[in-house]
Amino acid sequence: MARKQSRFGVSRRSFVGGAGALSVGLAGFPAILGAQAKAVKVGLIHPVTGFVAYNGQQSRLGATMAIEDVNKAGGVKSMGGAKLEALLGDSQSKVEVGVSEVEKMNEAGASAFIGCFQSPVGIAATQAAAKYNTPFLIDVGASDQLVRRGLKNVFRLKPGFGKCVDDGIAALGAINKGAGSPAKSAVIVHESGEFGTGTAKLLAGKLPSIGIEAKELIPHDNPTRSFDNIALRIRSMAPDIVMMSNYGNEYMLLARTLFQQKVELKGMFSVLGGGFNYKFVKDMPDVSQFMMDTNHWFNPRSEASQALKKRVEAGGALFTFEVYLSYTNVMLLADALERAQSADKEKLIAALAASTFKAELMPYGPTKFVDGQNEGGLPAVMQSLKGEIEVISPEQFASAKAVFPRPKFT
Repeated sequence: MARKQSRFGVSRRSFVGGAGALSVGLAGFPAILGAQAKAVKVGLIHPVTGFVAYNGQQSRLGATMAIEDVNKAGGVKSMGGAKLEALLGDSQSKVEVGVSEVEKMNEAGASAFIGCFQSPVGIAATQAAAKYNTPFLIDVGASDQLVRRGLKNVFRLKPGFGKCVDDGIAALGAINKGAGSPAKSAVIVHESGEFGTGTAKLLAGKLPSIGIEAKELIPHDNPTRSFDNIALRIRSMAPDIVMMSNYGNEYMLLARTLFQQKVELKGMFSVLGGGFNYKFVKDMPDVSQFMMDTNHWFNPRSEASQALKKRVEAGGALFTFEVYLSYTNVMLLADALERAQSADKEKLIAALAASTFKAELMPYGPTKFVDGQNEGGLPAVMQSLKGEIEVISPEQFASAKAVFPRPKFT
């Protein structure tokens, strides 16, 4: 577990020394010093090393920014201004390490956890946290198994792959129908873990409802260094659409391989495509052009989201979905602490379960948790157009109209 850094730019030793000197000057005010609220420790578990390290680092960025914002605004006011204290953990993309981080942070006094980006890690880590009845907020994690095991300590604000598939398929059907229904077949390429396999099976089951046949589901390992053979298989099957559900590196590599081999398609459509972000469309505008993704996205019409986007970019980072999802989950936790007026785990779980938190950064409806899943969470459908990411659905948040089918290679 990474060493926690001071939020005030001073070392622990110098702070303790300064505090000692300060106590002499305030010896006449013991009541004031005794009333200082105890910090609430929040365990942040993300893969900041390993094959999805970038995503984990982005999650940590969003969470720590939110913790700093809560503290700068006066902390948890109903708890006497209690500050949030980050316990930083690295799952290393490994299930057993994620569980180990839960155990370490429990010993350190964690009142709640936020994580874990990868569904398999999240499934194991939440189970470990359940032993201690510690609230666990899923910031990024697509599998619906995260909230279908009857664990009362688990809460997911965002939609899982079931909701994302349903909304994505409906949007694809409308786009295809609006273009005269040129797409009749698809090949689904997915990572072989719980996230990709679960999403792919759902997609294959739903595609016939919009008149599209799933010709084949093609799994791949993590990491995968080459998609040349898979690209050849796709070319031989000649599908109208390639659908993808995988993590960032593989997502971008597959897209680049299909582009370089000039595999003709009417479109590329992903659900929870890990690589569909600003980095991808800025670094590879030609490759990403016209690609569509159903995923978590910020509300482009929200002043708060635009302000946070500017702050993140001013710091040299990209405003990826990990940033604002993790940021929002810290704010959800802070809101629950405010209403619970305590870090007591039973009270905190009850406050989360009854939450009506307004996720103002996201294109969501009212928050309502049912068995730990927020029923108000909504995915968006985006398209890469001229090096920008545009929202094309839902209509009330749309910034552009879909371009489909995509033009052929020249």
